[in-house]
Amino acid sequence: MGLERWQTDSRADRVRVAEALHDTGCAQGDQKRCRPIATVLRTHFRKETRLMLKFTCCDEIRQFRSSDHAQSLRGITRGYERECLRVDDGGRLAQTPHPRTLGSKLTHPWITTDYAEALLEFITPPSQDPAFPLDFLRDIHRFTVRQMREETMWAGSMPCVVGDDKDIAIADYGSSNSAMMKVVYREGLGLRYGRHMQTIAGAHYNWSLPDDFWVILKGCCSGTGSMQDFVSERYFGLIRNFLRFGWLIPYLFGASPAICQSFLQGRRADLQELVPGTLFRPYATSLRMSDLGYQNRAQDQLHVSFNSLAEYTQALETAIRTPDPFYEELGVRDGDHWKQLNANLLQIENEFYAGIRPKRIGKAGERPALALKKYGVEYLEIRLFDLNPFVDIGIAPEQSTFADILLLMCLFRRSPPITAREQGENDENLARIVNRGRQPGLNLLVHNREHPFRPIAHTLFDEMQPFAEMLDVAYAGNDYTSSLASLRARIDHPESTPSAQVLAAAREHNGYFKYAMEQSRRHHANLLAQALDAATLARFEESVKASLAEQQRLESLPQGRFEDYVARYYA
Repeated sequence: MGLERWQTDSRADRVRVAEALHDTGCAQGDQKRCRPIATVLRTHFRKETRLMLKFTCCDEIRQFRSSDHAQSLRGITRGYERECLRVDDGGRLAQTPHPRTLGSKLTHPWITTDYAEALLEFITPPSQDPAFPLDFLRDIHRFTVRQMREETMWAGSMPCVVGDDKDIAIADYGSSNSAMMKVVYREGLGLRYGRHMQTIAGAHYNWSLPDDFWVILKGCCSGTGSMQDFVSERYFGLIRNFLRFGWLIPYLFGASPAICQSFLQGRRADLQELVPGTLFRPYATSLRMSDLGYQNRAQDQLHVSFNSLAEYTQALETAIRTPDPFYEELGVRDGDHWKQLNANLLQIENEFYAGIRPKRIGKAGERPALALKKYGVEYLEIRLFDLNPFVDIGIAPEQSTFADILLLMCLFRRSPPITAREQGENDENLARIVNRGRQPGLNLLVHNREHPFRPIAHTLFDEMQPFAEMLDVAYAGNDYTSSLASLRARIDHPESTPSAQVLAAAREHNGYFKYAMEQSRRHHANLLAQALDAATLARFEESVKASLAEQQRLESLPQGRFEDYVARYYA
C-alpha cells in the first residue's frame, strides 16, 4: 500500500489506522492523498497507546469515552468543607462565643466549628450538580456574614494575631456525652500539638463515583469478588496515585507562601523576612502544608499504609490502642478534668493526618475504621487545598474542575503498592513543592533519580487530557478541557500561581497581615452586598431553630457516666 512504516506499529494500531482511513474515504491505492493522513493517525494512535500503557487497561478508558458510558460520570457526588477564623475589627482572633444565630455547632448540618470556638467550618450537602457546592457555600457565607456584627472571616489559611495558646478557646459543644467527646478530643490535640496549629484553615473536597459507574467498570475489566471489595480496592489505588501526584494541587492552588511572625510564638524557623512582621519562603506555595503547618512530625512514625483497606484500617486500629510514653507522661485526666481521650498514638482515627483519606459514614457511635472495614469506602476527602484569599468564599471554581480530572486519572492509572522507599520519595516531592515549588530549575524525584519539575508536570497534564475530554463528553461542554489548558500555563509561568500573587500582594501592602486584613474586609462587604432571597433566608433560619432544638433534645436524654461512654466507643 506504500505505507510500509505501519510495520513498526502494533497490529491493533494498524487496524485502527485502516479503519480511520476508511472512514475518511481514503482508498488504499491513493498513496499521495493517504500517506499524510495515515502519518497523522499513526502518530496519534502511537501516543495514545504509550499513554494507555500507564493505565489499567485500554478498554476501561475507551468505554468511558463513549457518550453512553460517559453519562455515568454525571453521577459524581461532590461537596466542600471550608474552614475560616472569625476575627475582630482589629484582625485579632475573636474571643466571642459562636453566634447563637448560626445555630448549634453540635447539630447544625452546614455551619459548625472545627477546633477552636472561633474557627468556623462550613459544610455543603453532597450533590451531583457540579455547580451546587460552591453556590450553596456562597449562600452559607451570605447568611453567616449577616450574623457576625463587628467581626469578619479571615481570608487566608494562615492565622495572624491569635495570641498565646491560652487565648485560643476550644469549641464548646454543650453538655451531652457526644459533645464532651468532641471537647476532650480537642483538648488532646492542643496538648499534643499546640493550639496554634489547630487554627490553620483550609478547604476539603469530598468526592465519590456513582454505583452505575462501578458496575460498568467492574464489567469491562472483568473484576472479581464482591462489588464492595472491588470499589474499595480501586479507591485505594486512586489514593496511592494521589500520594504520588497530588503535589500538583499545592503547586497550582497553594496560597500560603508567607506568615505573620507572631504565628511562630518565638519559635525559630527557616524563613526570610519579607517586611517587618512578615516571614516567607521565596518560592513557597503552601506553608500550610509544610512543617510549619499540618505536616506535624509527631505522626511520622505511624506508618499507616494505603496499600489496601485491610492494612489501612489495621494501622489505625493499632494506633488508637498503642500507648505512647510521652502522651502517658502528659496524663489523661487531672481529677475530673479530662486532658485527652487516651494516651495512645492516636486518640481517635480522625487524628491521623493525610492529604487524602478514605471515608465511610457509619452508624451512630461507630468508629471510622470499623465502618470502613464493614462497609467499604464510600467517598474520598481531599485535604490539600489552601484558602484562596482572592475569592470571597475562599474557593475558586477551577479547583473542583481540576480535582475531578486528577482523581479520574489517578483512578484509571496503574497503581502498584507503595514501598517505604517510594513513600519517602512521595513525601520529599510534596515537601519540595510546598516549600519551593516555584523555584527555577526545581527537580523532583522519580525512582530515586532527580528530574526537572516542569517536564514531569507537563507529562501529567498530557495524561489528564483524556479524562478532561471524558468529563466534557459527560456534561456536553468544554469546561474541563478549557480549564485544564488554562491551568497548564501555570507550569511555565509560576508568577501566575496564587502563591506568587499572594506574595506580590503582601509586598505591595507592606505585610501579609495588612493584605489579609484588607481582603477580609473587602470580602465581608462584598458578601453583605449580595442579597439572600426570602426562601433561602427562611431555609437557613429554620435550620438554626431545628439544630438548637436537636441539641436541647440530646441534652435532655439520660447521659450516664462519660467514662462509660468513652469505653463503649473503643469497645
